[in-house]
Amino acid sequence: MASDGEFGPFTSRARVAWWFFVLALGFVAAYLVYSFIGVIVLGIFGYYATRPICRRLARYTNSPGLAAVTTVVVVVVPILLLVVYTGFRIYQQVRRLLFSDSSESIGTYFNVSALPADQQAMVSSLLRNPGQLVSQPRQLLDLLPTLLQQGTLVFNAVFGGLLLVALAVALSYYLLENDHRLARGFESLVGGEDTVAYAYASTVDADLESVFFGNVLFVAAMTVIAGITYEATTLLAPAGIEVPLILALSVLTGLTSLLPIVVSKVVYLPLVGYLALQALEAGRGALAFVVGVLVVYFLVLDILPQTFIQPYITGRQLDMVLLMFSYILGPALLGWYGFFLLPIVFIVMLEAVRIVLPELVRGEPLTPTISIGHGVGSDVESTRVGASTRTDDPLDETDEDDAAADN
Repeated sequence: MASDGEFGPFTSRARVAWWFFVLALGFVAAYLVYSFIGVIVLGIFGYYATRPICRRLARYTNSPGLAAVTTVVVVVVPILLLVVYTGFRIYQQVRRLLFSDSSESIGTYFNVSALPADQQAMVSSLLRNPGQLVSQPRQLLDLLPTLLQQGTLVFNAVFGGLLLVALAVALSYYLLENDHRLARGFESLVGGEDTVAYAYASTVDADLESVFFGNVLFVAAMTVIAGITYEATTLLAPAGIEVPLILALSVLTGLTSLLPIVVSKVVYLPLVGYLALQALEAGRGALAFVVGVLVVYFLVLDILPQTFIQPYITGRQLDMVLLMFSYILGPALLGWYGFFLLPIVFIVMLEAVRIVLPELVRGEPLTPTISIGHGVGSDVESTRVGASTRTDDPLDETDEDDAAADN
């Protein structure tokens, strides 16, 4: 006869209490995810964008930690350095325009409209002649509270952005180093590879890798295309017309190409305006050349990436039109992180429709197979083959060593 401690009322009450406790923890976890959604989504993007590279390196390094560190250093650090270099070159160019030899250009281009009228005149005077700070230090003291306030705002914005990126990189590194352990834990939790939950999660995982690793490939492709386009513009341009900072502008074009609708307009439209100013001095024929350049830029750097390159590269296994809608609506609905979050939500919904929904609607037993939408997303069998192949990686030897040490 079974005791109450095994199957009786006490066990039922204990299970209910534990379920309430787990649900409470779930609400806490959901709140934390909501509070740090930008960091989490960016970290997930970094993980899936670099995971194929990390797994390729893991075959040679025989260490999950070393493979993860190498991936971050080889992929993330060069990208950040390119972004810093691009920003520095653009800053140099803008500073050259703002602070030319003519003192009149400072008053024309430097915006001090946010300050009170008396401080506007003081700042303009100090910019024209910084030596006044030595002879008239009281002017600096009068401006000091405003400068400190503006400096604090700038520091907070820069520090906040750097902290967000650092935390996202740390999360990506953790996932790259421990994804095999997390996968095994999930497999054990749901009951093995033959369950519906495992099939669903594995297809979502494969789709996310296809989309986000594709984003990296897309940025690289657009950077190369933009570089060739800008270099060709300089080579074919009439005398007096030249594209400046080709490398920096190419990197910016590749990055901004990820922005839906906007695409690279924020780069090539100001560039065309700059070329038009050069053309006004070069003559009417040069202006016609700039008009032709605008048409080419619109076709190559705007229409081509939006309608073909981005949907194809970033979602080779997914419906290109639906994926394009997720890219366009995400930032409009959720903000900057919506560009990464809405594709995740789209994939989660898509795989639920393909694997789970048909059986639920028909009242049939759930099976770890695709019922509808064959060929739209990843195939369940291929994800199982990929998972079984990864079990042969050196990463799994670490798990076996850990288990032996525990025993």
